[in-house]
Amino acid sequence: MLPLALAIIEDDPEVRFLLSHYLDQQPGMRCVLVCESSEDFLAELSNSLPPDVVLLDLGLPGLSGLDTLPLIKERLPQAEVIVQTMFDDLDRIYLALSRGASGYLLKNLPLAEVQQAIRDVAAGGGTFSPAVARRVLNHFKPVAATHPNSLSAREQQVLEAIVDGLADKEIAQRLELRPETVRSYVKTVYRKLHVSGRIELLSRAARGLL
Repeated sequence: MLPLALAIIEDDPEVRFLLSHYLDQQPGMRCVLVCESSEDFLAELSNSLPPDVVLLDLGLPGLSGLDTLPLIKERLPQAEVIVQTMFDDLDRIYLALSRGASGYLLKNLPLAEVQQAIRDVAAGGGTFSPAVARRVLNHFKPVAATHPNSLSAREQQVLEAIVDGLADKEIAQRLELRPETVRSYVKTVYRKLHVSGRIELLSRAARGLL
């Protein structure tokens, strides 16, 4: 059986070296492409063996990991992509999964568990760091309706604009406010409604829990 072909896109040179050096030593694995940016990866892809699994850092300079995900899936539809990041907020998790990621790992995960995650997705499974899995599960647990009675009139207007799908700049235009003022209201709305961001707020709204 051919070894799993791996690609690593990671801008931190120490992390990049540790990952590539460790994974290259594992039985049945081979790093075929190791890049510091998405731009380098996309440019060098045609000169490399196609990877079976791509380890993708989200916090890349230039083209971000989230923006790179659909490009990888377009160029390599059969490849599995595992996101590696320090961020565990629901917005990034949701966007990564909706753009084709098969796994979401935090960077504090031991290398042995990264190796197992690669094998899991290559076998057709999905993989999450325990903290990420818990956050996702908690998001989908039944919750009591959160009535926005504690919101001021202006905060209620901001909430309605968010539910209408408006971005902060568009909310500022609708309500004739400065963008920084809108951002402050948005944070207050999230805090009062006990949500982590737009994705969770819109999910609750869709389930009638606001």
